[in-house]
Order: sequence, then C-alpha cells, then structure tokens
Amino acid sequence: MAQPATGPAEGPKPLIGTAVHPCDEKLPPSRLVPAALQHIAAMYAGVVTPPLIIGQAVGLDTAGMTRLIAASLLIAGLATIVQTIGLGAFAGNRLPFVNAASSAGIAPMLAIAETSAPGHQLPAIYGAVLVAGVFCLTVGPFFGRLLRFFPPLVTGVVITLIGVTLMPVPVAWAQGGDATAADFGAMKYLALAAFTLVVILLIQRFGRGFLKQVALLVGMFVGTLAAIPFGLADFSALKSAPLAALPTPFAFGAPEFHPAAILSLCIVMLVLMTESSAGMLALGEICDRRTDGRTITRGLRTDGIATLLGPVFGGFPTSAFAQNVGVVSLTRVRSRYVVAAAGGALLILGAFPVLGAVVSLVPMPVLGGAGIVLFGSIAVSGIRTLSEAGLDDSSNIILVAVALGAGIIPLAAPTFYAGFPAWAQTVLGSGISAGALVAVVLNLFFHHLGTHSRPAVALKSS
Repeated sequence: MAQPATGPAEGPKPLIGTAVHPCDEKLPPSRLVPAALQHIAAMYAGVVTPPLIIGQAVGLDTAGMTRLIAASLLIAGLATIVQTIGLGAFAGNRLPFVNAASSAGIAPMLAIAETSAPGHQLPAIYGAVLVAGVFCLTVGPFFGRLLRFFPPLVTGVVITLIGVTLMPVPVAWAQGGDATAADFGAMKYLALAAFTLVVILLIQRFGRGFLKQVALLVGMFVGTLAAIPFGLADFSALKSAPLAALPTPFAFGAPEFHPAAILSLCIVMLVLMTESSAGMLALGEICDRRTDGRTITRGLRTDGIATLLGPVFGGFPTSAFAQNVGVVSLTRVRSRYVVAAAGGALLILGAFPVLGAVVSLVPMPVLGGAGIVLFGSIAVSGIRTLSEAGLDDSSNIILVAVALGAGIIPLAAPTFYAGFPAWAQTVLGSGISAGALVAVVLNLFFHHLGTHSRPAVALKSS
C-alpha cells in the first residue's frame, strides 16, 4: 500500500499539489466548511435516532428528550475529534472517521427498558452501556485476533437484523407514536408519513449532489412544514428549551448493573467493534494510508472511551458511521481535518439544547416516513454484507437461515420467551442479541471446531 509522499506530490489525484498526504491536508475554509457540512448531513439523522427512540420508549418529556439528543451530539462530536486528531499513541486512528451513537444498540436497550421497573429503565441501560465501554477498552487491543470469529457471515446477519427488528418503530411513529391514543393509526398520521416518504423518494430520484445527500433531512423539514396547517406540529416546547447548556452528569440517575443487560450490550459491542474495524480498513484503502493493528487498536479505544463516557452525560454505545465512509469515498475529500471540523460542529450543536429541541419536535408521523428509509437502509447494508459471505456454501446458507430465524422470533412472537427467566428474556428478547449469539455459535460449529474445511470468508474492508 502506498506511503505518504516525501517529495513533490505523486499519484494521479493530488488534491492541492503538495507533499502533504490527503489525510493530513488542511483545506481552506471555502472547501472545508461545505465538506464538513456534508458529513454532518449524512450522519445527523443517525445520531439523533437512538435518543429519539429510547426517549420515547421510556416516556421522557420534551425536556428529557432534548437532554438526550444534546448528549448524543456532544459525545459524537468529542469522539469524532479524538478519532481524527488523536490522543498521542493511545487513542485515535487519525483517519477521516466519524464516531457516534450506533443504532445497533437500540433493540437491546429497548429490551432492557421493557424488563426494568419504571424509573429504573435508563439507569439499567446506562449501567450496561458503561460496562460495555470498559469491555471495549479491555478487548480492543486483542480484537484483531477475534475478527476471524466475526466474518461477514456473522456481521451481515446482525446488521440485517438491526434493520428488520427496528422496523416496527417507524411503523408505530407513522401511526402517531402513541399506541394508547384514541386516534392511533388515524389516516391523517398515515398520510403525513406517506407524504414525507414520497418527498424523500422524489429527492433521491431527481435531486443532485448535496441535495440528494441530505434527502432525509429535507424530507423531515418539508414533512414538518406540511404538518403545521393541520395542527400536527407543536413548537411550544421551544420556549422552555435552554439556549445553551452542557449536559448534567447522571441527570437520569446513577447507573444500575444487571448481568443480563450487561451481557446483551457486550454482545452488541463486539458487533460494533467489528463494524469499526471494517470501517477503518475501508478508509485505509480509500485514503491510501496503511491501517495496521495499532491503528485499529487506537480507533477501538476511542469507541470504548466514548461509550464509557456516554452514560455519564446521557449517551449510548458509540461506533463508526458507515455512511460517512461512503461520503469520503464519493467525494474523494480525504482530509481528517474536515471530519474534525464536523466533530466540532456537533459539539456546538450539543452545547445548544434548543437545537436538539427542534429535532425532538418533528412530528412522529414525519419521523415514521423517514425512519422507514433509514432502518430499511440498515437492513440493505446487512444484505450487501451477506452477499460477500460465501452463500454458495450450504453450511453458510443454513447458518444464516437459522440465525435470522432466531433473530426474528422476538419480532414475530413477542411473548415467545415469556416463560424464560428474566435474564434470558433480556438477552433472547432482543432479536439482534439472539441472532448474533446463534450466528457466532454456528460459525464456530461449522468453520472452527473439529474441521479442516475452509473458514468462513474473512472480514473485508467494504
């Protein structure tokens, strides 16, 4: 793999004709600001999705939702800056790499919330997230040796299940969000969700450049405007949202530690570490900068630090954002300082809760229309990963079939595990955790234990 240039710029695509490696290039503001905005646009909806879903599930009011969103933005900004700029030789892969709260943890956290007493839901979630952060910091330096147990065959199953198991969430949003309301599922809600979805599809079909990249945000904005004449948008909470404030440590209570919840999120953390490692390998190829074991270790330490700090301020498990890897690949703007600037912008957004309040006030049906695209695209990412997993092998087909089946059980039959102990309900009640466990065990059974046949397809930088 090519090394950074030491003389005049080499290669067919130098950005400004200097000896600076593309990753280390410092762009002028006229180029840096638009490039940073593209990264923010690509990730913003994903960053606010976990706090929106978890906050709704535990019954937070608008003020609580605002705090969750602000914390998510703040942690994402901090993690992204550390990742791109680095903390000496300890943390930061120094690639144009975006870190933020991952949607992969949503389903397990919802399962934790469902099995926790009212008032103890967020403390139980945050206790599990905190331990998951410690787990990541502990396992990170050795994770390269474990990657063979998480080939695309396993990660593809998990990513697919993330999208599939989360799909009921936007469907409920499209119906109004409150299943206990008398008008839940009313046609006015469904029409608004469908209108938002159509706007997004039209932008994707006819939009160009930056507009196409921010289709989700534009769709939500247009959908919210359309909701105002029908009284479906309420902006009164903006008056009570503070203009500027830093998240309060442990604002939702001290963490509580439950073994089953911890196990569930540690499993998810392994999947997130695999995704981050794949993202770093992909960026190494895109940026023409060698990604070795030390780079991956520093990157995973950043994931661990951000995940560990998350529960203190109200954040969730943190990992790579694949959509931003796509932005780097499409635009060919490979400067890590562009992404660092995006991280700084996220920090600013997190310090101004009123901006988070704006997002939390988007009507539920509008979020539902956009969520169908967002979570559906996650499932598509999993299917794309599975396409590289050697599904011409009958053993692999069986592995995927059984793992997907195990992951869909909680979705198809929510009471299936009702007779199981509480710890088993927390682990198996999440389709992601159940499917991941089955996929890992079957991968060991078919490809590692007592067999000399070819191993499953190795992790690729895709």
